[in-house]
Amino acid sequence: MWLAAAAAPSLARRLLFLGPPPPPLLLLLSRFSRSRRLHSLGLAAMPEKRPFERLPTDVSPINYSLCLKPDLLDFTFEGKLEAAAQVRQATNQIVMNCADIDIITASYAPEGDEEIHATGFNYQNEDEKVTLSFPSTLQPGTGTLKIDFVGELNDKMKGFYRSKYTTPSGEVRYAAVTQFEATDARRAFPCWDEPAIKATFDISLVVPKDRVALSNMNVIERKPYPDDENVVEVKFARTPVMSTYLVAFVVGEYDFVETRSKDGVCVRVYTPVGKAEQGKFALEVAAKTLPFYKDYFNVPYPLPKIDLIAIADFAAGAMENWGLVTYRETALLIDPKNSCSSSRQWVALVVGHELAHQWFGNLVTMEWWTHLWLNEGFASWIEYLCVDHCFPEYDIWTQFVSADYTRAQELDALDNSHPIEVSVGHPSEVDEIFDAISYSKGASVIRMLHDYIGDKDFKKGMNMYLTKFQQKNAATEDLWESLENTSGKPIAAVMNTWTKQMGFPLIYVEAEQVEDDRLLRLSQRKFCASGPYVGEDCPQWMVPITISTSEDPNHAKLKILMDKPEMSVVLKDVKPDQWVKLNLGTVGFYRTQYSSAMLESLLPGIRDLSLPPVDRLGLQNDLFSLARAGIISTVEVLKVMEAFVNEPNYTVWSDLSCNLGILSTLLSHTDFYEEIQEFVKDVFSPIGERLGWDPKPGEGHLDALLRGLVLGKLGKAGHKATLEEARRRFKDHVEGKQILSADLRSPVYLTVLKHGDGTTLDIMLKLHKQADMQEEKNRIERVLGATLSPELIQKVLTFALSEEVRPQDTVSVIGGVAGGSKHGRKAAWKFIKDNWEELYNRYQGGFLISRLIKLSVEGFAVDKMAGEVKAFFESHPAPSAERTIQQCCENILLNAAWLKRDAESIHQYLLQRKASPPTA
Repeated sequence: MWLAAAAAPSLARRLLFLGPPPPPLLLLLSRFSRSRRLHSLGLAAMPEKRPFERLPTDVSPINYSLCLKPDLLDFTFEGKLEAAAQVRQATNQIVMNCADIDIITASYAPEGDEEIHATGFNYQNEDEKVTLSFPSTLQPGTGTLKIDFVGELNDKMKGFYRSKYTTPSGEVRYAAVTQFEATDARRAFPCWDEPAIKATFDISLVVPKDRVALSNMNVIERKPYPDDENVVEVKFARTPVMSTYLVAFVVGEYDFVETRSKDGVCVRVYTPVGKAEQGKFALEVAAKTLPFYKDYFNVPYPLPKIDLIAIADFAAGAMENWGLVTYRETALLIDPKNSCSSSRQWVALVVGHELAHQWFGNLVTMEWWTHLWLNEGFASWIEYLCVDHCFPEYDIWTQFVSADYTRAQELDALDNSHPIEVSVGHPSEVDEIFDAISYSKGASVIRMLHDYIGDKDFKKGMNMYLTKFQQKNAATEDLWESLENTSGKPIAAVMNTWTKQMGFPLIYVEAEQVEDDRLLRLSQRKFCASGPYVGEDCPQWMVPITISTSEDPNHAKLKILMDKPEMSVVLKDVKPDQWVKLNLGTVGFYRTQYSSAMLESLLPGIRDLSLPPVDRLGLQNDLFSLARAGIISTVEVLKVMEAFVNEPNYTVWSDLSCNLGILSTLLSHTDFYEEIQEFVKDVFSPIGERLGWDPKPGEGHLDALLRGLVLGKLGKAGHKATLEEARRRFKDHVEGKQILSADLRSPVYLTVLKHGDGTTLDIMLKLHKQADMQEEKNRIERVLGATLSPELIQKVLTFALSEEVRPQDTVSVIGGVAGGSKHGRKAAWKFIKDNWEELYNRYQGGFLISRLIKLSVEGFAVDKMAGEVKAFFESHPAPSAERTIQQCCENILLNAAWLKRDAESIHQYLLQRKASPPTA
């Protein structure tokens, strides 16, 4: 599943979400007062876990025969379940998962014996279970469990729910759709809703005859329904053995485009009516992706068809239901004229991610949610491998470092991070681990593992794992065992240090020339966002380390496994004038701190581009993190940032831009915010002038991304020439004289809104209303928060909860306001408090609540705000966001400490720079 957070328009930083997301504003705290302040605010420990028991194992399903009849006008559904079940030990009750469903009748018929009717249904609502009681004992053996029930097509974007859409003629209608991961199949039918309790499914849907009905498998029969000539019963083929969270059905109005993959699988992309053309890009990606995975895993795709469908109201980014993958419209639909380059890339990545799950997750499923990271981390890594195969021109692996690797490190440096593998019990805890640790850190450590093992042995190990556990369940250890068998390396020992403990190391390195050789001394300590690790027992990692030199910057001169706190290594034949760099390609999941002499020798490699792009990015990002943690001065990093004057690479600029954005947010709490904007203009002006506004012949995907990024940065900072040109082009666009290219819309919209007035906002809201494409609506929603006047900010916040904004996108609008300005941050926080009941009810405590909280409060930088946030959520509990709230409070304290520590020196540096500007 791809999660969806509100997103800033930079593709590089995206977690879970609908477009490329914003950097988590992880900022930092002085080490000396860290423990005292965290404890004084009660932020040190996570709350007690709720008691939880898995389902009893005395009865289990073999096959579910399920018939559902949704009512698209009354928003209810009727259901009939006949489950072939196995009674393993004598019992007079059956315990199943059930939520928001009313059971009308239930009975059990042992094979060859009489039906026994249940005499009681005891609902345990808190635990989402029902106990069916029988008047006599059910004996071991097989039989049929029959249940008739009714439920509601809810509007919470989970379970079996309704999704609102508008027909081409302007009529509002509803589709019935599903989202079951992690624990919501129980809202559609009573079931054993745990990933390890697999069964086959025979699904039938009774639907209006003018609607499309889809499920995991192909249709085998469509017949008139007795008593109603407007209704048909659609039967689907039996599924393979699978988990309940992967079951799906959709009833609605759709067009589709289709093709066959070269392996003969029928691939269809379903779109809103009249928009079939917008499904072609995803169709092309899916048709290339299925054979790629078949070859990579050496296991064929196991179903006869795969459907990809765009759902109007959808909380996540996409969901990998076997054979019927559901997506937000923005994660699937591409309009050749009106979609920007970052949207194409986004769709390619999400399609790659979900189709990887068809093997890794669906064919072999995690045994319990503790191993969720294995599903999501793996898919988040291999989606890049797949996109690199389909679109080598995207340079997607460099983007991985900025989008996933650095974002995971920002979160994982906090005291309130968590290990990749988290022990999960109660369903409310599952939503919490759909985060950057499970996805992005998971993907990063798998990338490091793949590099350590080598592609050939890695592929063999994957094949062994998938073949051994197909249609079954597995745990993390099972994958390590397969990879260990094929590589002969100590995979479990190495990887346990990365998955079972939170955090990651900071490798400190110093060098000494010994005749013709270079002696390196390495030491590892846990990297903490609050400064040097000061605890007694410092955790240790087994770290695969690569070392390169200026003689051959793209290849490792030496590879070692650092399995102790300190070690020395000798690099043979390294001349005194050559630089030495750790972590070639920024693949190892650690940060590096060089001695001042080593760092000094690396910095010219940024200016003359002799360091490869991903290494320039990694070096800058490490330094920025060290500054946030108070280990080095922020001024030193600003000086390094100025060395990027000749930088041509989009992803390097993207990462730089994110870090300057974090710094700008921090300094919005000071009276010299304008000075950092001047710095931004100085850094970005040269590349802005080189790129210009219009594409040049021979430019490609990355040039388009870079132009949008740079113009947006300059426009937001108030660069005069950029602002004037943006206003001119915006006027032409609105008047229909010259429509803006899709790649320029976000930067232009952002620029004119930031420096505009009420008229500008009204025009943007009008454009939003007129937009036919969800991508364009989202593009506008994400920049509305740039407006600066308090009255207009209130207008935007009110708009966020209006009918004009899809429920899942409200988060983007409020998050955009919080990220737009100091006043916006305060207004957004007040708005959330004032409207908490409505917001919480809308998202029912799912992961969108966590995203909303994170985006809204993390930019604060005053100690007392951490106390205020904590106090609010103590009186307004949000169980699925508890960890996020802890992390946000920690970040507020870290920001406050960073400001106290470095604000004055940053101010002095910026003033001095103004007095004597540096020469390029």
